Amino acid sequence: MTILAIESSCDDTSAAVLVDGKVMSNTTSSQKIHERYGGVVPEVASRQHHVDIVPVVNHALSLADCQLKTLDAIAYTRGPGLLGSLLVGASFAKALALALNKPLIDVHHMKAHIMAHFIDEPKPNFPFLCLTVSGGHTQIVKVISGTKMEILGQTIDDAAGEAFDKTGKMLGLGYPAGPEIDRRANLGKPVFSFSETKLPGLDFSFSGFKTSVLYFLQKEKLKDPEFINKNLDNLCASIQNAIVHMLVSKIKQAAIQTGITEIAIAGGVAANSGLRTALLNMANQLDWKLYVPEVQYCTDNAGMIAMAAWFKLQEGEFSDLAASPDPRWAMDEA
Repeated sequence: MTILAIESSCDDTSAAVLVDGKVMSNTTSSQKIHERYGGVVPEVASRQHHVDIVPVVNHALSLADCQLKTLDAIAYTRGPGLLGSLLVGASFAKALALALNKPLIDVHHMKAHIMAHFIDEPKPNFPFLCLTVSGGHTQIVKVISGTKMEILGQTIDDAAGEAFDKTGKMLGLGYPAGPEIDRRANLGKPVFSFSETKLPGLDFSFSGFKTSVLYFLQKEKLKDPEFINKNLDNLCASIQNAIVHMLVSKIKQAAIQTGITEIAIAGGVAANSGLRTALLNMANQLDWKLYVPEVQYCTDNAGMIAMAAWFKLQEGEFSDLAASPDPRWAMDEA
């Protein structure tokens, strides 16, 4: 069985080909234009998807040595994400499925991030816990099967990825700031302290943390206008240390509560070296199993969409042409 998958939830246009559960190609075109605006501009993103989607799909088919007539199903990201971006991918997938008379599979973006763990070995065993961390989401998910999942905790305001980008902007770093904070954190030390929101249960909150960083920087700049430039590496290390601590403490609490000690991490922030190291140290100390996908499968990509579609295909779960992209598609509704 061969699946062509399309991902266009934000500013990355991606296509992948999966054959019998194995990803044969995974190609992505990332939009650099948003760097000048300090964030993703939805209208610009959707227009660029229109430009990129045909060559990206053709490239994925070529890399997999696959032809359209040999496809058995077309998968696409239905949500969540930016509506304009989702519309491009969904419309293309529907048109292709209609023209080829092939079935459609709609995929939940965050479920796909979790299913990226099944692209390569080692693969987690069900059930397992997954910390999904990105620019728009921060969740702890109990993964019961390839299609059934339960959210145990999530952010009540901002996502961890947004916290990285917004605090990075305070430091004068470009967009996205997360990778640059990660790079500089390895050059500095976490010598500064910031307020960490401690919520009951397994939910997260990062808005108070961002405010704490803002007030701290304002106070120190009054004393020394060059404070940020003089302490940039240490500030990055301190910010990263605080965010990572909040994330790791919650997933540890979830594992203790559920008794599930197979832990996975997914989403764009899963590429952060500080988070990977902290989780690995925790797993080693407690003799738990940790699963971390390759960096190329952490950021938005169609390979994870294809893998999520593969699990839905096994259970005969298909979509139809009437299904509309849903920018706020809840995981429990997928």
